[in-house]
Amino acid sequence: MKDVIITITATQATENDADMDTLAEFTTVGQYSYEDGSGTISYLESELTGMEGTFTSIHYTPQGAHLERTGNLVSTMDFTPGVRNTFAYDTPYGSATVGLETLEYTPALSETGGTLNIVYVVDFDHAMVGMNNMHIEIRLQNEQKEELA
Repeated sequence: MKDVIITITATQATENDADMDTLAEFTTVGQYSYEDGSGTISYLESELTGMEGTFTSIHYTPQGAHLERTGNLVSTMDFTPGVRNTFAYDTPYGSATVGLETLEYTPALSETGGTLNIVYVVDFDHAMVGMNNMHIEIRLQNEQKEELA
């Protein structure tokens, strides 16, 4: 695992408003692995995401990704294009079952980082809540230090 800088931008459009609005944009430190197109991105959530005390791991392959959260918030999400799946979303206030369908999955990752872009629709009881775009950028920490010098 390599030490990395992770920048995540999450946007959402709703059925009533087709414009993509930024829900969250943050940069954090984390860990990253890559081997033959697959690997793991992991980091601690912060107050900015509303998930402080939660550890997030994204296991990715060329075909899809599996996101797992543990800690104060427990959830799993599978991102496989063309596949609708459901997952439990547990919070300190209760839990719900949510549907998710991945529309686009674009990994552009290498040993030195890159980007992972996922466009997906979230629904409750097959009623669309929103179309989301999660854009993740990975940079090695030593690259960041070199840019600052």
